[in-house]
Amino acid sequence: MTDVTPKPGLIPWPPLIYVAAIIISVVLGLLYPLPWIGNLLGEILFAAGWVALFGVAALWFTAIRVMLRAKTTFNPNAVPDHLVTSGPFSVSRNPMYLANTLLLIGVAFITGIAWFLLMGFIAAFATQKLAIEKEEKILAAKFGKKYRDYAKRVRRWI
Repeated sequence: MTDVTPKPGLIPWPPLIYVAAIIISVVLGLLYPLPWIGNLLGEILFAAGWVALFGVAALWFTAIRVMLRAKTTFNPNAVPDHLVTSGPFSVSRNPMYLANTLLLIGVAFITGIAWFLLMGFIAAFATQKLAIEKEEKILAAKFGKKYRDYAKRVRRWI
């Protein structure tokens, strides 16, 4: 009999994707700056960027705290020991990835480097395709109905 349980990958895609998105955004911002919104709307976006960064910190802190309490892994390539569904995981199945995407959006609003905004959406899409979809298969195989019920109740992103 063969084991049909999906196996985690070897490459930790999410951190690499978001670090690459930051580097690409900075380089493109220096070499090919895009126009940005000025005046009052620019000031509102600047303030919204800081609010976003506070949201990022809150998501990271609470997600890490909940995962520590559950005694499960932080490694995106490891099979989790426990299904975490409380705290920020009760609102988003991927609060850490959501925080990473929100980080890029917040930095775009604060710095006025539009590339961060574009790369935030590209990074989110790449993370979904390279990591989240595989992680969901692993979670469904390990936790079965409990995970499927959770996935029906809680959205993938927000």
